[in-house]
Amino acid sequence: MSEAGRRPLEGVRVLDLTRLLPGPYASLVLADLGAQVDKVEDTGPGDYLRLAPPLVGDTSGLFLALNRGKRSVCLDLKKGSARDALLRMASGYDVLFEQFRPGVLDRLGLGHAALLARNPRLVVCALTGYGQDGPLAQRAGHDLNYLARAGVLGVQGPADAPPQPPGFQLADIGGGLWSVVGILAALHERAATGKGRVVDVAMVEASMGFAAMSFAQLGAGHVPKRGQEPLIGGLAIYNTYATKDGKYVSLGALEPKFWMAFCAGAGLQGDMSALFPGPHQDALKATLRELFASRTRDEWQAFARQHDCCLEPVLEPQEIQGDEHLKARRLFFEMDSPWGRLQQLHTPLADRSATPSPPPKLGEHTDVILREAGLDDAAIAAMKAEGAAR
Repeated sequence: MSEAGRRPLEGVRVLDLTRLLPGPYASLVLADLGAQVDKVEDTGPGDYLRLAPPLVGDTSGLFLALNRGKRSVCLDLKKGSARDALLRMASGYDVLFEQFRPGVLDRLGLGHAALLARNPRLVVCALTGYGQDGPLAQRAGHDLNYLARAGVLGVQGPADAPPQPPGFQLADIGGGLWSVVGILAALHERAATGKGRVVDVAMVEASMGFAAMSFAQLGAGHVPKRGQEPLIGGLAIYNTYATKDGKYVSLGALEPKFWMAFCAGAGLQGDMSALFPGPHQDALKATLRELFASRTRDEWQAFARQHDCCLEPVLEPQEIQGDEHLKARRLFFEMDSPWGRLQQLHTPLADRSATPSPPPKLGEHTDVILREAGLDDAAIAAMKAEGAAR
């Protein structure tokens, strides 16, 4: 962090129209870095994620994990007074972050051009599945679809089975993080030019960087094969194995010194052919499967502490809070909230001494945010009476 007690994005104001996972994760990162994030929700259920199980009281645990440090304002953008209010609000923000399909905001009279006309210094980040233009711009999709279209899903899983969905939302989080990069780059550009811009982030494109190795191979004339390339299952020394107690470990001994250290500790003959793909890998995998099944995961952890060989336990999600390294890094914390004590996870660059505000109740800050935009109490009351605000 820059100065003691000060976070890098303090003073940056973000008007967040996104929902579900991709945008809210991105704006969580911005909030953890010090930005004021004001979340615009509809006057019905709000962000759909609020209702996704499992629930903590009346609210999704997923929502509570993604929306700390933010404020909530409820507007029905189908009503003229709410649209007018949003345009007034946009004048006072540095960033407007939206996740609608291309054209939706234009039909509401809140398109990118209208927003920039109102506030030429505004950075508008538009996060979508397929981007603002192109043949698929209007197509609906989800994380798995973006990974499939990006050529990323095609290398997931073993060679003798269909491509396997990852155990996490790669396109959603990747799109969110590229949104953060785009926003920060546009703010830096604005500091020099005085002008904002539109940042166009497509989740299908954001996914492709995670398969950089595969695309590099294509450039060299090699077509990657699912489950057979060195880092996606082809090498025995870069793989996962079951242990005696039914748990798992990961071995990543790609370099000769790590492989030799593993072999010396395990009593194997160190053969450098292990570092290269080929038919011999099947026999080596069988040898390692038998070896790892001879000890418990805890015993292999003790082995890893003694031998520096890129060997780590495969932790289950419920185990990570007890991990000594992650605890030492202070990744986990608790906060008081209207839902009781909440377990939270810091984003990687967050100031771990800071105490963020709890996630907002739906529309909790509607009045104060509209007042900041210049609306008086009578105007706010009128908006609420017609259902344009809540």
